[in-house]
Amino acid sequence: MKGFSGFPAGKVRTIPVPDQFFTDLLTQIDHLGELKVTLYCFWRLALKDGKIRYLRFNEIIADENFMASLSRNAREAGEMLKDSIERAVARGTLLHVQVESATGVEDLYFVNTPKGRAAVDGVTKGEWRPTTDDGIPVEVLIDRPNIFTLYEQNIGPLTPLIADELRDIESSYPAEWVEEAISEAVQNNARSLRYVSRILENWKAKGKVDSGKSRGNTEKNRRKYLDYLDE
Repeated sequence: MKGFSGFPAGKVRTIPVPDQFFTDLLTQIDHLGELKVTLYCFWRLALKDGKIRYLRFNEIIADENFMASLSRNAREAGEMLKDSIERAVARGTLLHVQVESATGVEDLYFVNTPKGRAAVDGVTKGEWRPTTDDGIPVEVLIDRPNIFTLYEQNIGPLTPLIADELRDIESSYPAEWVEEAISEAVQNNARSLRYVSRILENWKAKGKVDSGKSRGNTEKNRRKYLDYLDE
């Protein structure tokens, strides 16, 4: 066993840990890896700047000292890290979100605090996303896509899967089409994304007919749609 020489004299950095960790969590955690990961996340997140604080999985696994504390064998350490994080997420101590970035899919972890929950909600709704520059870890999307607001106000709450589908719809159809399709779904009391998608697919295939107006030229409508995709 390696000995500890004690904490140094004078002023030292302290890391805030919620009181509930000692009164509630500590008595429940029965896995050493989960305990280490939980405390490690409190420490690393406290060292970060900015209103939105999170840890990438790659940040944790790149910390050689911490990984060695899990196991001297690199492969075993990686497996233990995954298992320990999954335990902390399952318990509700950490929140987990997967996001697409320029480098691929990334796993982000937040402590389950009001700020952490708000951050997860924000990334789910497309209000911010991580950047590849660790010096600028968050890109806030000031202009929230209107399609998200339309969906929430007229259809229902967002989920990560629905948010992805809405982004696909937004990139595939004119904004006015999407707005009118959602309005038509509401009028027909068919409040679902599947119904909205079917309306848009039908307009794309057959040509959109403006409400209250003559059918016009179907081929012209289709060309208008194709011109939109080429913009």
